[in-house]
Amino acid sequence: MYQESSKLPKVENKDTMKSDEHVSKEQLEYLQSIKREKRFIRVSQILFLIIFFSLWQYAASKGMIDTFLTSSPKAIWDLMFKFIVDGSLFNHLYVSTMETIAGFFLGTSIGILVAVFLWWSEKVAKIFEPYLVILNSLPKTALAPIMILWAGTGFSGIVVTAASISVVVTTMTVYTGFMSVENDKIVLLRTFGANKNQVLRKVIIPANLPLIVSVIKVNIGLSWIGVIVGEFLVSKAGIGYLIVYGSQVFKLDLVMMGVFVLAVIAGLMYFFAAWIEKKLIKY
Repeated sequence: MYQESSKLPKVENKDTMKSDEHVSKEQLEYLQSIKREKRFIRVSQILFLIIFFSLWQYAASKGMIDTFLTSSPKAIWDLMFKFIVDGSLFNHLYVSTMETIAGFFLGTSIGILVAVFLWWSEKVAKIFEPYLVILNSLPKTALAPIMILWAGTGFSGIVVTAASISVVVTTMTVYTGFMSVENDKIVLLRTFGANKNQVLRKVIIPANLPLIVSVIKVNIGLSWIGVIVGEFLVSKAGIGYLIVYGSQVFKLDLVMMGVFVLAVIAGLMYFFAAWIEKKLIKY
């Protein structure tokens, strides 16, 4: 009897294992299809860049376009290599990157803190809501000279310019996300005696983590815009300085090199933010 009864669980386990294997196989095929799709998208993106630069270089070498106005990939690469060899490119890149990082953290952190403050006090939010809309509609690039005069004509002025472009957008976006959280969850915590600080930490912020990461991605580009605008006005080094100097002396190779380097660095920062997003979602 003991031997017969001991066999029954083994049969059930085999059936369960078969069903698990069947589900695992389908899941494996689904995961492989997702990987194939991601690989196809990545390869297509790389091929698009290769084709674009190849056609650009071909048109420049055959005289189909005016290289004085459009330059060419080879001319840009030769100039970039020259700047890399003498080390000046790394100096300009370091200056712009530090200004962007400082402006990014300043604008993002202030924007999130203001959004938390507005969520905390509904009366204050109603008072300042029209002013936020007005500030968001103002052209920040037009106000950049005034901000630089207020904050200083050096590193601090450029950082304030970069932060000013992203802080209002961050505040409005994050505050809207805070207010869109389902009220049932908040009421449930309230019934268990949770205070406002606990509601913020346990419901509001976790529910808006994807939104906050999306704001971070957007702020990377906005911070670079603010830095470039600031360097256009007052700077002796940086990617923006290279671009404006190249346009002043009609050296389009230098302008296009600055734009290319700017695109590469902004892309790397974006992928870094996307990597952080995956880690936060898993967490």
